[in-house]
Amino acid sequence: MRRIIVLCSFVAGVMLLNSCGNSTTKSGTGSESDIIRQGADGIISLNLANADCYSDVKNPSCNTAEWNVNVSKKGRYNIWLSSATRDTNDLKYKNAVMVSVQDLTIEGRPECDRIIYNSSDVEYPWFRADSFIGAMYIQDTGVFHIQINSEQILPKDIKQGEMSAADLSKLISVSFTPETN
Repeated sequence: MRRIIVLCSFVAGVMLLNSCGNSTTKSGTGSESDIIRQGADGIISLNLANADCYSDVKNPSCNTAEWNVNVSKKGRYNIWLSSATRDTNDLKYKNAVMVSVQDLTIEGRPECDRIIYNSSDVEYPWFRADSFIGAMYIQDTGVFHIQINSEQILPKDIKQGEMSAADLSKLISVSFTPETN
């Protein structure tokens, strides 16, 4: 397992270095316009449509989505993944999803914890399934680099209508919700 994580990190790093200066993707420099801001309610919502994404056709478990986020409230956050799915009994994630904020990492296998019918995020016959991955304590404020690794981060040019029956789910977003006592 450790070997896979190291390999995925290496591949993501090489892909990131190769993408620098490429005019077809965001530079990831963290310029003011690329930074996502935390909501007034403390929720950090990260949509894959706004991410720098890297896909590896040969080893999709190394697929990566990255954001630069301005965290204005430190504290403990519950991490939720949202997936587009047709099969609400099994999201078909082969590997655990890794969520990293700076040097903190959490892993979890997405399951259908909440099913959202008629969500504006997906079109029929797809449903949105929310999965609780775990909790993470963010002890500082400022701009953080957030990264997700999962085989269900599909290339942006694939639309829901083009997904085959074999592709029964697709990661669409991640949310950090502050824990309340």
